[in-house]
Amino acid sequence: MIRIEEVYKIGKMGKPHGVKGEASFMFDDDVFDRVDADYLILIVDGILVPFFFEEYRFKSGGTALVKFCDVDTKEQAQELTGCDVYFPKSLSDRDENELTYDELRGFNVLDADNGDKLIGEISYVDDATENVLFNVRTPDGREILIPVSDDFITGIDTDKHEIRVSLPEGLLDLG
Repeated sequence: MIRIEEVYKIGKMGKPHGVKGEASFMFDDDVFDRVDADYLILIVDGILVPFFFEEYRFKSGGTALVKFCDVDTKEQAQELTGCDVYFPKSLSDRDENELTYDELRGFNVLDADNGDKLIGEISYVDDATENVLFNVRTPDGREILIPVSDDFITGIDTDKHEIRVSLPEGLLDLG
């Protein structure tokens, strides 16, 4: 059985392409191509399931068209639409300390300028634009946005799930 700790999110399945089971796959990391992987892992009904490639080809910089073994109809491919796609950490070529934005969800953000005071917990990372933002839920329930910048991040402790930041004065008051 595959455990969520053994994989990291690399994308999401899109709509079927054609009628023979091919589907679009929007990805943030092309590790599946760099390490010549045989399969991807999808969450289907809450369970991590390996899907072996029959073939794939790139459509654009962040989209591939994939054909999985035993997915032979448009209807079967349609059932995979919207499924999150993961890759095994054990097969990855990334550094063991390298984190994806998805893996930062749940990390506590601490204010390094105020004695590591808790700012809040990362609920998600908005990377839809060039300016990536942490969406942080504060202890009092407010949502604030913090720019993801090497200029602001002073440290990351993966064991404690903490990120220390040094922010410009007044930034936290904008939420």
